[in-house]
Amino acid sequence: MGKRRGRRHAGSEGDADGAARGRQRRRTVAERLEAGELSLEDATEKARETLLRILTAAPKSRAELEQSLARKGYPEAVVGPVLDRFDEVGLVDDAAYADMLVRTRHAERGLSRRALAMELRRRGITEETAADALEQVDPDDERAAALALARKHVARTRGLERDVRVRRAVGALGRKGYAPGVSFGVVRDALTEEGEDGLEDDYPGVMD
Repeated sequence: MGKRRGRRHAGSEGDADGAARGRQRRRTVAERLEAGELSLEDATEKARETLLRILTAAPKSRAELEQSLARKGYPEAVVGPVLDRFDEVGLVDDAAYADMLVRTRHAERGLSRRALAMELRRRGITEETAADALEQVDPDDERAAALALARKHVARTRGLERDVRVRRAVGALGRKGYAPGVSFGVVRDALTEEGEDGLEDDYPGVMD
């Protein structure tokens, strides 16, 4: 009985050792290049294929693609030239990407220029490229989007006290990047369309 238990224990240790070896971290592309296991040409081809898979799923900025390849262990000596080539053939185009992002985020989500600028910055778009893309949204467009959001949020709170309705709608607009003055103004307009009166008296100076 004792010997059988010992054999089972030894077998378990062997299984654990095998499992641990199976869980060993895979070597990065940079490590394989340094060790001579991978040629620069092969690493470049792998990076190209990886970028094409990423871009097939969704458009990305150059900075986002650089980060993705870096996380996968590709060295800059591989990443830079591959992305340069993608730039040349138009597969990576930060200006077009920024234009698309501003257009869709503003139309579909009603984001303000401020919120759009923050998102472009987060995605690695340069200030100059972002400024050009943001020209698509003028003040009239921005206010129209804010008013549409205000109408939607006001409609959801019918039957509640006016202060609650204003607070919730203004908070929702704030999360879209709209300044308090703009938010209160369009919420006032949305409530006025429903027949609410006297909002300027409740919120003096903010509604102007």
